[in-house]
Amino acid sequence: GGRAFVPALPGKELCDTSDEALVYDEIPKRMVIVGGGYIAVEFAGIYSGFGAEVHVVCRKPLPLRGFDDECRQLVLDNLVKTGIHVHVNTSPVSVSKSENGTSLSVRVRTAEGEETSIECDKCMFATGRRPNVQNLGLENVPLVKQGDNGKILVDDFLETGQKGVWACGDVIDRIQLTPVALMEGMALKETYQGNPTKPDYECVASAVFCQPPLATVGMTEEEAKEKVVGEIDVYVEGFRPMKNTLSGRDERSLMKMIVETATGRVLGAHMVGPDSPEIMQGIAVAIKAGATKSVFDSTIGIHPSSAEEFVTMRTMTRRVQCKGEGVAQSKI
Repeated sequence: GGRAFVPALPGKELCDTSDEALVYDEIPKRMVIVGGGYIAVEFAGIYSGFGAEVHVVCRKPLPLRGFDDECRQLVLDNLVKTGIHVHVNTSPVSVSKSENGTSLSVRVRTAEGEETSIECDKCMFATGRRPNVQNLGLENVPLVKQGDNGKILVDDFLETGQKGVWACGDVIDRIQLTPVALMEGMALKETYQGNPTKPDYECVASAVFCQPPLATVGMTEEEAKEKVVGEIDVYVEGFRPMKNTLSGRDERSLMKMIVETATGRVLGAHMVGPDSPEIMQGIAVAIKAGATKSVFDSTIGIHPSSAEEFVTMRTMTRRVQCKGEGVAQSKI
């Protein structure tokens, strides 16, 4: 498993993590969330929905590092439209009790060096998770090696340096997702039973449960630019879902596909919009099976639905020259 990590800074003992934020006795009127990952974004939506004034302090220009940049920008725009205060390019300096003794003052600094304070009732740090390897007695097994963040080092078959000692899940810090840990456990079971099996990390779909959610599988455009040999075709559709139009909500949706020009293979799919995790689970099967853009184009859509956009995107938005080296036929 993993445990929440809070960086060393003055006043860290006054702060909470997602563990405490799940069991507050009452809803804070004002809340500061430090971090820009999926936990920060999800909890911002939860507490804003409860009526709290929420401030998100994010040291990068966009939240959700590692996801597709266009999707990250839309998530940021949607957060702001719901009334969440997002302080980008900003880092925490210290946390202290306010003069009244009942609230907190979070001191932050922008990338330009300007400092200001945000008053709040609760300050939650969502600054990542570390492998939970404390009290396992690893110091008694010298051949079990650990990485710089404490993760347990394993080979391709999840065995440590000590023969017969295996590890999987968040403690090996590969992809910190519950379904990935389950997959690793199943691979380990096969290996135990005499069928050596490597964990398969290709096409791992994931989602961020913001409002509306973001879901993704395969390569982002930024990743494809660095890894693909040759060119990629990028297809993007942005729209306002009908239910939002009828209700007057201003949240927008986005769908995006990354296609290898030389082969037509779909390398990645990304969506911000209602039901995107449900839609992306099916898309993940197609991409893992090696589906090409022509397969998507020849598939009949379900109308009216958001999902049909993935099989009706005919107009390429842009073609991009990539920096990869070697042989074409990219591996996702």
